[in-house]
Parts: sequence; structure tokens; C-alpha cells
Amino acid sequence: MLLIDKLQKYIRPSLGRGLGVGLLLAFLLISCDDYDSWTTAPTAQLTLSADTVAFDTIITQQGSATKTLIVHNDNDKGLRISRVELAQGAASHFRINVDGQYLAAGVGEDFEVRRKDSIYVRIEVLLPDADSDAIRDFEDQLLFTLESGVQQKVVLTASGMDVIVLRGETITSDRILDAQRPYVIYDSLVVASGVTLTLPQGCTLMFHDQTSLLVHGTLKANGTLAQPVTLRGDRTDRMFPYLPYDNTPNRWGGVHFFADSKNNELTQCDIHSGDYGIICDSTALTEDSDPLLLMEDCIVHNIGGPGLVFTHCRTQVTGTQISNTLGRCVDIEGGAHVFVHCTIAQFYPLSASRDDALYMADMEGEDIYRPLLWCYFVNCVITGYADDVVMGNLAENTFDDVDFLFQNSLLRTVVSDDSRFVDIRYDLPDSLEVTGKDHFVLFDTDNFLYDFAPDSLSAIRGLADSEYSKLFPIDRRGVSRLADGEPDAGAYEGK
Repeated sequence: MLLIDKLQKYIRPSLGRGLGVGLLLAFLLISCDDYDSWTTAPTAQLTLSADTVAFDTIITQQGSATKTLIVHNDNDKGLRISRVELAQGAASHFRINVDGQYLAAGVGEDFEVRRKDSIYVRIEVLLPDADSDAIRDFEDQLLFTLESGVQQKVVLTASGMDVIVLRGETITSDRILDAQRPYVIYDSLVVASGVTLTLPQGCTLMFHDQTSLLVHGTLKANGTLAQPVTLRGDRTDRMFPYLPYDNTPNRWGGVHFFADSKNNELTQCDIHSGDYGIICDSTALTEDSDPLLLMEDCIVHNIGGPGLVFTHCRTQVTGTQISNTLGRCVDIEGGAHVFVHCTIAQFYPLSASRDDALYMADMEGEDIYRPLLWCYFVNCVITGYADDVVMGNLAENTFDDVDFLFQNSLLRTVVSDDSRFVDIRYDLPDSLEVTGKDHFVLFDTDNFLYDFAPDSLSAIRGLADSEYSKLFPIDRRGVSRLADGEPDAGAYEGK
């Protein structure tokens, strides 16, 4: 074979591959040319994911959560943004980061959005304290000026709330807190022994993560229907666009009454979204002892642990809703307790391992005995997801001596003891037309919204003993229990 033939044998395939690579390179060059082409046509504009970015009410002098604005280019050619700026410039309270670049003094230049691509704008706000009791509104505009000269804008809004900050505060003398603006609590708020802390109507305490109200003395929370006392977490932003953090549990600690505490009174008090609701420690107790805690027309709701924990103390709870707790809604271990017109509803939505609605015991384990002097539930609603929501642990040798009674109540536990369970309607499918969550007016587990007033078809309606209702004739929403002559069980009178 001639040398030329040998060369041609090997050269030809190489020439073919070279032609293919050349065509591919040409195609890529054309493609890159399309990809990197830009337009200044006035009709070519950005697509913004929102025309307004609104922040919820923000505590002043505290940075907000970050919101995201997506800036998309739907055009077939790229767009250059000559300038992104806040209308108020460096004086603005909003802080902007565009595609990874922080806008110092509220101005940035020379951004690119390739065709069919996006960039992200991160927005925060830090509002000033004006020592004001009023909520103040703030607004600015974020302006995008394209290379074509076209200008697009997004409105930015926020509301600022001035607060009083308490850090590691211990109340050492009698004190009434001002209700004109909220308090934000860090490192817990402690009420010393022998001291009374009064929370007037409209007072709001906002607790930071894992921060609690620790009471060795006395707490008087004097809320009203129009102006309740509120104890909640300090997050005012949202977990998701539809879900405020304030509607979720474990935002703060809870309220703890210690053994040296006494004569506590909570009226129209809203306690929600804590790690626990209220804990009452064991106290020296006789039949003549004053109640450690009186609760009237309160809410303990949406708790990431137990709702009420009463350990060998004396309490009276009336017109109160205790609901949606990961632990027991009501945990009673010894003592003396009265519940009248209460709704105890165990519908905690975030875990199937939620505990009982009610636990009643005089024994902790096998060796700790705490005498249960009396425990009465009258005109109450005690229900939940489970078929059996009432549990207990009463010592066999003391069972007959324990004075407990359930009367004129809706109960999702079947009991055959007619002497201690009187005029009970059992909340089970084979005995009632409407059961469980269907008793109630609103039950929205997607948005964590609930209204535990009885629905028109509920067996809660007309169940209460009117003689006890006369002692508490107005429900916690100000509705007369006696107007129709057939009061409803639970904390709410149906409409």
C-alpha cells in the first residue's frame, strides 16, 4: 500500500470529525450570541413577583424577617437594569440586596437579567423607636430603571410598634404595668415572693424564645372582653404567607406559679403559643386553703406541651377554653379543683402522639401519693380526636374516698359510674349525630384557626345545668347563657 493511501485511510475520519466539531462550535457561537443579546425596546420590561411587599407589624429597633422579590425576564433577549434604588435613598428604613449586592445608601447600578432568567431581591426593614404608643406606618418605593429608560416600581410597606423591653427583670415591690404599649420580655420575668404584679386590661406581654413568667408572689391579670390581657411570643412575622408564627406553638415558655405563690387571679387572659400554658406547683393545702389560682373567661391554646398542670394545689377554673396542646390539656395530680363551663378540647394538629384532654390522679408512679381532696367538672365539654380522652391514676385504697364528679357535660370517654358521672352526653359516633371536631363552628387545621363555640347541631347545646349557669351567666364572649332558657355546656354559648 502506498504511503498516500495509508495517510488517507487515517486522515479522512479526522477530517469528518473536524467538520462536526466546527459545525458544533458555530452553533454554540450562534446560541451564545442569542443568549447574550440584549434589548432596549421600551416594550421589554421585567416581570416582578409582587407589586407590593408588605411587612407585618414589626417591633421597632429589631430587624425584620427577610422577604424575597423575584425579578424575572420573560423576554427573548436580556435586559440590563441601569439602576436599582430606594425612592428615599439613604434615609429609607428598608434594606435591599439585589442579586447578592447590598445597596449601600439605597442605590445600586448595572444589573443584568438574561432572557428567561431571574434575579432575587432580598428586603428587610429596621424601624426607629419614636417613644410612641401608636402603631406607625412606613412606606417607600423600590425603583428599577432599565437601560431603555423605562422605570418599574415596587411599593414597600411596614408598620412599627414601639415596646418596653424588660431584660432579666425581677419585680421586687408591688407594681402595675402600663397597658399603653406591649412589653417584650427577655431572660424571663420574675415576681418575687410576697410581691403582687398587676396586669391591667389591654396589657400585652410578648416573650422571647424560652422566656417565661415565673411567679413566686401574686399575679393579678385583669383583662376585659374588649381589652384582654395577652401573653404570647414576640415573633410578629410569618412562617408561611398564610401562617403567622403567633398561630404556632413553642414560641416562648409559659406561666409558672411556684409553691410560695398565692391568690393569683386571671380574668379574660389569653395565653397562647407557649412551650406550656400554666404550671402550678404543690402547695400546703387544707380544705380551708385559699385557691392558688382563680381563672375566669380565659384561653390557654396552641401549646407545645401541657396546657394546665395543677400539682397538689387548689384552683377554680370557669368559662375557660383549654385547647390544642401536645401534652395533656389539663393535668391534675392531687389537690382540690373546680371546673365550671369549661371547654377542654384536645385537637393538637401537629402530632398524632398528642396526650389526653384530661388526666386526673392522686398517684405519681407507684410511690408518690398526692391526695385528691375534690375535683368537679360541671357544664363542661371534654373532647378530642381520640376515642378516650380522659385518663387517670387513683390509688385503689383511696378511690372510694376521692370526691370527684362530672355533671351535665359532654365527655368523649364512656364511663358506667352513674354516681360520679351525672347527666353526661357521651361524644361517640354511635350515640350522637355530631361528634368530635364537628361540634364546633370553625375548625381550620390548615391555617390553625379554631372557634370552639358549639355548632347548631351539636349535643353541647342545651346540655348545661341552669342552676350552675346562673353563677356564671355571661360566657367568655359576653353572650348571655340564660337568654334562651337552655344554657349550653362549655365556655361558649351558641348563637
